Amino acid sequence: MRTDSSPGTLPAREHLPAGNAGTPVLDVVIPVYNEEKDLQPCVLRLHEHLARTFPYAFRITIADNASTDSTPLVAARLEAEIPEVANFRLEQKGRGRALRTVWSASDAPILAYMDVDLSTDLNALLPLVAPLISGHSDLAIGSRLARSSRVVRGSKREFISRAYNMILRGSLQARFSDAQCGFKAIRRDVAQVLLPLVEDTGWFFDTEMLVLAERAGLRIHEVPVDWVDDPDSTVHIVKTATDDLKGVWRIGKALATGSLPLDRLTRPFGDDPRDREIQDVPKGLARQLVGFCVVGGLSTLFYLVLYSVFRQFSGSQIANALALLVSAIANTAANRRLTFGVRGRGGAVRHQAQGLVVFGIGLALTSGSLAALHAATGDPAHSTELAVLVAANLAATVLRFLLFRAWVFPDREESGRESTVVATHHPSSPTYSTTAPYAPLPQRPVPYQQPYQTTQVRAGEAADGSWRDATMRLQPVRPHDTDPGDPR
Repeated sequence: MRTDSSPGTLPAREHLPAGNAGTPVLDVVIPVYNEEKDLQPCVLRLHEHLARTFPYAFRITIADNASTDSTPLVAARLEAEIPEVANFRLEQKGRGRALRTVWSASDAPILAYMDVDLSTDLNALLPLVAPLISGHSDLAIGSRLARSSRVVRGSKREFISRAYNMILRGSLQARFSDAQCGFKAIRRDVAQVLLPLVEDTGWFFDTEMLVLAERAGLRIHEVPVDWVDDPDSTVHIVKTATDDLKGVWRIGKALATGSLPLDRLTRPFGDDPRDREIQDVPKGLARQLVGFCVVGGLSTLFYLVLYSVFRQFSGSQIANALALLVSAIANTAANRRLTFGVRGRGGAVRHQAQGLVVFGIGLALTSGSLAALHAATGDPAHSTELAVLVAANLAATVLRFLLFRAWVFPDREESGRESTVVATHHPSSPTYSTTAPYAPLPQRPVPYQQPYQTTQVRAGEAADGSWRDATMRLQPVRPHDTDPGDPR
């Protein structure tokens, strides 16, 4: 699993302004391996559709990853005949490797890919990329499992697809509905930061990218698609499923150990309603309430267990005092770390001292309740004592939260400024080199200038200097990053 630190925080999403420029807005990548029969019909159909429906300049990039038939010749002929078609040759196999290499080298602000069989109806392409152009979303995927999708495929593939997505939801808590539909798009600035973290070079590439993006707080837009299964598909289902399960295990382990720097990928929304400070609504109150309730519930159970133990060899008042003292120290430490986010040892002793004062107030409430119970009944049952203590602790809990928030763990930054009702979000400046705003979107029919020529490169390298100037430097290929036995 790659643990490279990402270059910096992503900038706020912005609508890409329309205008005239030489750079295509959309770069659609078609990864191919031995597709000499299907490549030309696919490219011609896609080009006709984009020329007729897409309002901006576009590019179609053929990513040939180590084909051994006449696919390179077909790709070269298409590049020579159609100005909007480019050809990119890799000498190693793997769909993920092809996508990462071409996407990393592209200068288009919106990057997409689709399978060469065009199983997905092309009418979904504009709805797929529109949220990325507008700045609403970071990634977009076609979904065959949405309610309004229209899908024609065999029962075997249907079962495998749904079972795989159930595994993702159960093991990785994924919320997107379809991980492996070959119809996806991503903003270039997001790809430059996200792709270095994606390790897989094969069919699991899609899933890994989506899981990391979702865990990083990026917004994923889903588009229902019309999809017809290709009966001549060359995908090896058993091997693909096995590799995918291995990838799920690897990603789950990396997320559990915290080895991925996903916190650096969080993208500000621009005018994010969560950044607004509303008068009389303290910032972070909801989160602190949830944390305090969880800690309080666990502390109450801990207190009741301690009270039952101490009650075996002491009176009720002594047992209550000892149980409350021990649980109060643990409660203060847990709330300090989990509820109010105070880390380190600085001020820990003072916080515990203040917590003991709060403990004294809680002791007075619970002890007073016990004294009143004994005065009323003489010798109450143990269950009655516990019920009274629970009620007294609920009252003490409310007071404890107020004292913790206002006195023990006050928010110094908030207390020093007045609340307002306007948005105060200021996105932090990213540290990577692509911070300049996008050039205005080119409108067709601007004369197309082909930005690169057919060449052979190693996976992980850009084709020429003009590509490298427009994008981040690609990650070097690791010595073991090969798929000599990959049949796909």
